[in-house]
Amino acid sequence: MGLRDRYDIIVVGAGHAGCEAAHAAARMGFDTLLLTLDPAHVALMSCNPSIGGLAKGHLVREIDALGGIQALATDATGIQFRMLNTRKGPAVQAPRAQCDKLAYNGWMRDFIGNYPKLTLAAGMVSGLILERSEAGRQRVGGVLVREGVDGGGGETRIYARAVICTTGTFLDGLIHIGLKHFPAGRLGERAAVGLGDALRAAGLETGRLKTGTPPRLRAGSIDFSRFEPQPGDTPPPPFSFSTRSIQREQVCCWLGRTNARTHDIIRGGLDRSPLYTGVIQGVGPRYCPSIEDKIVRFPQKDSHQIFLEPEGLSTDWIYPGGLPTSLPEDVQEAMLRSIEGLERAEIIKPGYAVEYTFCPPMQLRPSLEVKIIDGLFFGGQINGTSGYEEAAAQGLMAGINAGLKLRGEPPLVLRRDEAYLGVLIDDLITMEHREPYRMFTSRAEYRLLLRHDTADLRLGAHGRRAGLIGEARWAALQAYRARMDASIARIEKATVNPARWDHELSACEALPRPERAGPLAQYLARPEVTLAAARAAGFFDPLSEATGDPDALDPADAPRAEQQVMLHFKYLGYVRKQEVQVERLRRLEDKALPEWLDYERVHGLRREAREKLIRFRPATLGQAGRVAGINQTDLSLVLVHLKASGRD
Repeated sequence: MGLRDRYDIIVVGAGHAGCEAAHAAARMGFDTLLLTLDPAHVALMSCNPSIGGLAKGHLVREIDALGGIQALATDATGIQFRMLNTRKGPAVQAPRAQCDKLAYNGWMRDFIGNYPKLTLAAGMVSGLILERSEAGRQRVGGVLVREGVDGGGGETRIYARAVICTTGTFLDGLIHIGLKHFPAGRLGERAAVGLGDALRAAGLETGRLKTGTPPRLRAGSIDFSRFEPQPGDTPPPPFSFSTRSIQREQVCCWLGRTNARTHDIIRGGLDRSPLYTGVIQGVGPRYCPSIEDKIVRFPQKDSHQIFLEPEGLSTDWIYPGGLPTSLPEDVQEAMLRSIEGLERAEIIKPGYAVEYTFCPPMQLRPSLEVKIIDGLFFGGQINGTSGYEEAAAQGLMAGINAGLKLRGEPPLVLRRDEAYLGVLIDDLITMEHREPYRMFTSRAEYRLLLRHDTADLRLGAHGRRAGLIGEARWAALQAYRARMDASIARIEKATVNPARWDHELSACEALPRPERAGPLAQYLARPEVTLAAARAAGFFDPLSEATGDPDALDPADAPRAEQQVMLHFKYLGYVRKQEVQVERLRRLEDKALPEWLDYERVHGLRREAREKLIRFRPATLGQAGRVAGINQTDLSLVLVHLKASGRD
């Protein structure tokens, strides 16, 4: 195979999770091998080539703040950028970008393929090399790799101190189009076989999930004049905190709807739907259902939205968002041609569903390390999640924590009040998952503390500790923080006076005249005081402070700095309330539940609570409280038992 027989870290699978994991491990200085079925398809988007969206955009910003690469790839290849939910509060606003599918794949392939200490290679991992530690625990020692184009050759043993599995939809993948089904992880690409059996043999529980994708249409066969244009923002808002501006050509997307005839055609094809004839066993994502599932579940609706989105600048492929399906190809064609503007639509590639194997994530530690196998980490859809962003976030954390483990350092575990990443992982390891998990802003109870624009301020120090944030970026972040703090401090000392309106600010009609003199901070908190008016009045200017190096803060950061200073005062009261709530619960979060704790010996514990605690093995008392079926009385009994044991 042309590979060495030993590496520090092996990553299995080169989707978004695998790329982030491998980059993190290599950036931390570890000799890393990234194995994938086809190295040409690194981070190839199986579904819509879009990144971000509500809550997902927060994850991408946090990945960037920690030193990951998804935001950089998006900024380099995005063809439409939008900020969503701008009519709502800043905590639930989020960036989204439509990417050039081939350009994104090419950027990632070039970046990963040329990164120091990182080897990208073809290979089907069919099993794990398992060993026993001196303490008698099971630990990973490497992987078994099948040789040959079809994975049918002999097996090679490659050793490593840590292994990260990011298998996506390829693990025992099975594609469905109508009543036809065949092994594949993506249409036209083989499935990964053998590893699922190896995981079960090692004592891990597995299950089956499914996802789907719509047919792809030829742009020239669509009458776009019958659809509502959906342009992007001008100027395009970048994802990465390092990107100064987007220079790439931008495109328009379009909005349309299905109709009653469309729904009749779909109902007429349900007798050949693998979803409704029992052929598909895996559970699909509730929040991204197939179009046939929408028609059955919501019979009262006479139409559903569809979004026509270009897949790139060099291709005429159009992605019809909202129409994922596994119906037979003839039904797909009839369905599409019943939609206004798609009467002559040409299908380039049919829609399909794919079933795949996953491992319920309550088997993981908060570091994403498998509880029963030391040194084995999981990230992405193998953990039961959906979406490129959730996958990339987990891959990054798995890569960081694998590296920290090899360094002999504590893992990086982000709290729920610290990052959407913390919410994501905590939800995964404390909940029963019967369908693919998707991130929403509503899942974050402290979302006012987790705005997407503050991700670098919240998480930069963690990325620095791991070794993913370099000197120049860290210095720039520190300078930015210093200017922010100085501007806030100046405003906290300033006052406003009604007399000033009569003389200096009479022309500033957008600003309401204060009734009496008082603190400027209180005045800025008033809802009718806008950022634009406050800027015009000269109330604050983060660039004017002489804190630190005067050249360290890029002028391109000025609008963001002004916005953050303004929001600091707008939401200060609410933020302080959430911070009090966080501090009140911190004691529970920090109380560790040791691995030696035998829940069978906890006197008075209810059977349901005992079974759940044994199954999930939560790492802290706070996590235990979020496991469904555990109440405050159960937690109190566990605490009493710990104290009585004398090992508290």
